[in-house]
Amino acid sequence: MFCPKCGKSDQLPEAYCRGCGTFLPDLTKPVKGPITPQEHVTANIVLSSMSIVAGITMAILLWSMLGFRENTHPLIYVAAGLFMANGIWHIQTLWRSILLRKHFKEQTRARELSAPTQPELAPANFENVVPISVVERTTRDLTGSKRRSS
Repeated sequence: MFCPKCGKSDQLPEAYCRGCGTFLPDLTKPVKGPITPQEHVTANIVLSSMSIVAGITMAILLWSMLGFRENTHPLIYVAAGLFMANGIWHIQTLWRSILLRKHFKEQTRARELSAPTQPELAPANFENVVPISVVERTTRDLTGSKRRSS
């Protein structure tokens, strides 16, 4: 492997270059794939649930501890109302996320029922994989031999 920064050869992947210190990643390892929509929906459900609990709890605490007293500032009621509105907004977000997850499950179930029993392609054969660098082990030392151009 060659260092992309300084060009020093015979480098090991997942190590630092011995010439310039640049980290050399192993490009033969698969990169983590993109996040699926199902994972996004699951994260949205968790975050919406946490926002519901936090928003409604804060609204209830503000109203019970500071609200309905003689000298309560109006901003306390505004803040409690905003916390409650935020909690209610996330309730509908949670409901839509649950419906979307149910939709994904139905699509997956329908796809499994209509899927053919035999695979369409043969399994991949990784025995004859081409190295990452095309020029690796293919360049020749041109300093030892001098050629005449014709």
